[in-house]
Amino acid sequence: MLSNTLNTNEVKDAAAAEVEFQRLSQDARSTEFAKISESPALAHRLKLAHQENGSGLKMRRRSVVRIDKTVMSTVDTTLPCTVSAYLVLDAPVGALAANTEMANVLAELMSFCATTGAGTTVLYDCTGNGARELLSGGL
Repeated sequence: MLSNTLNTNEVKDAAAAEVEFQRLSQDARSTEFAKISESPALAHRLKLAHQENGSGLKMRRRSVVRIDKTVMSTVDTTLPCTVSAYLVLDAPVGALAANTEMANVLAELMSFCATTGAGTTVLYDCTGNGARELLSGGL
């Protein structure tokens, strides 16, 4: 379980600077954090949620980690707009005895987004292969 305060480099921005969050709410299958010292009009949230469906060998779990950040438009400075990014892991948990293959696909996704292939350094500035294409709309 995550601590109630994420303030020891658990979350970093594109400049690799720490972004601190405080837990706002939690229920059995989801939790929400707010950025510490956020403006009430410009919410900056981190959310985690899990949902399971099916049973036995057909049971699947859909897990989501999501960040939503409301900012003022740079085109119309009176217009707030929200930018969202999220990871979804959809896994056949009823048919797998271990997390090995789930960890493999998640590691592949994270490395594709946060590295350039030859490097092993995490690129918080979003210049990794996958992140670069997400930002540019490229393929």
